[in-house]
Amino acid sequence: MSSVPDPAGRVESLRRLAGFREEFYGCLTRRADALFELTDAVLCADGPVDSLVGLSLTAEHRRGHGALYDAVNHGRLELARLRRAVAALPVPLAADGRIVLAVDVSAWLRREAHTSPDRLYCHVTGQTRAQDQRVPGWPYSIVAALETGATSWTALLDAVRLGPADDETAVSCAQVREVVDRLITAGHWREGDPPILIVTDSGYDSARLTHDLRDLPVEILGRLRSSRVMRLPAPARTPTTIGRPRHHGPELRLSDETRTTWPQPTHHTHTATSRYGTAQTRTWNRVHPRLTRRAAWISHTGPLPILEGTLLRLTVDRVPSGQNPKPIWLWCSTPDLTAAQVDLLWQAYLRRFDLEHTFRLLKQTLGWTRPRLRDPNAADTWTWLILTAHTQLRLARGLTDDLHRPWERPADPTRPERLSPARVRRGFRNLRPKTSHPAQAPKPTRPGPGRPPGSPNRHRAPRHDVGKTIHRARNQADQQKREG
Repeated sequence: MSSVPDPAGRVESLRRLAGFREEFYGCLTRRADALFELTDAVLCADGPVDSLVGLSLTAEHRRGHGALYDAVNHGRLELARLRRAVAALPVPLAADGRIVLAVDVSAWLRREAHTSPDRLYCHVTGQTRAQDQRVPGWPYSIVAALETGATSWTALLDAVRLGPADDETAVSCAQVREVVDRLITAGHWREGDPPILIVTDSGYDSARLTHDLRDLPVEILGRLRSSRVMRLPAPARTPTTIGRPRHHGPELRLSDETRTTWPQPTHHTHTATSRYGTAQTRTWNRVHPRLTRRAAWISHTGPLPILEGTLLRLTVDRVPSGQNPKPIWLWCSTPDLTAAQVDLLWQAYLRRFDLEHTFRLLKQTLGWTRPRLRDPNAADTWTWLILTAHTQLRLARGLTDDLHRPWERPADPTRPERLSPARVRRGFRNLRPKTSHPAQAPKPTRPGPGRPPGSPNRHRAPRHDVGKTIHRARNQADQQKREG
């Protein structure tokens, strides 16, 4: 180590990284030493992680490959404590100083794992010539905090595996509620701060999230499919009108190319960007979806709520892929927005695509989906090890040197925090000696005798079907059939 003292910020970052490593080791309740060294092997391996057994060859993993597999299959984590430790770390903020959380599902594909239980048909794209495809695997719902500006960094906060008997909407609501409660407990949000923004894609029911999380200081921003039909506010009731009062106004069809159903927008903004050209937004305040007793609302008791919000239509001149840009429809749970708030919202939604860079880093570099594990509980353990490794990379941001390849562009030395996650991992091996190492050295032992040579396997693993185990009613007719 250099004799020149480090700046105060660097010392504080090193202290925070060492403290998190100590807390992570305390969360390991079984096979703690092997799991901790396995996480360090993921962080210090040369190049992408191609196989699980290959991590046993790194210098940071001082045990054999048998201990490695035993730790993944039989190790245990105290997830509640680890989740609190991750939530207590600094959380990035958006341009307006608020916390922005993105919720998305990423699948661990397991096509030929017929003996692995709890597999579901996961929606994937780009696997074959077909645009959409259903592949068996383990879907994980992941919540991450987004940053501002052009970056590929996100702060992973939680991961939950969706099971065959789970309702995706209910699981997402419970997961977001727990994450927000942990952030409030950690002091990241206080009374008087702007509400936490929850950004979702078109696969989520924004209205259901708004209704179920209405008691939390959150604001929902979700993308809508272009085939949706929204409703305008109901017209004022005159004293001479008889009959039941109207709850919904005229229709607003998003796919109406003639724009005959579109009223005059509340705001129309133009913003010049270097990446997308001119971004135009049109907004309509107090627009709500007309809810029916189907899907997520089939078991709702009492009258269906009217959830008013702001409808946004975003159009740009170009996209980085060179394709023809299509308009993006967004719906925010806040009914009245100003023009300045609208510009901040659509920019926050575009930052949601940074989560795709994180998924690619987890799968292609850290080797999240490389192990061929049979037990889904072992898959959960390995998933949290990967999330913990990514968290340590985020804490080491700005502490490592830029070990770029000769053909790569060097980073700005005045802004070390701009290093990508892959480059921070490349220099983590040199940073590791400066942090804490709570794992103990392995004890000398001999391997077990194992199965005698030539003896067959007398206990074959059972095969499991793929798909949901509980049929959920999608409409009133299905509900009545189920009730008899």
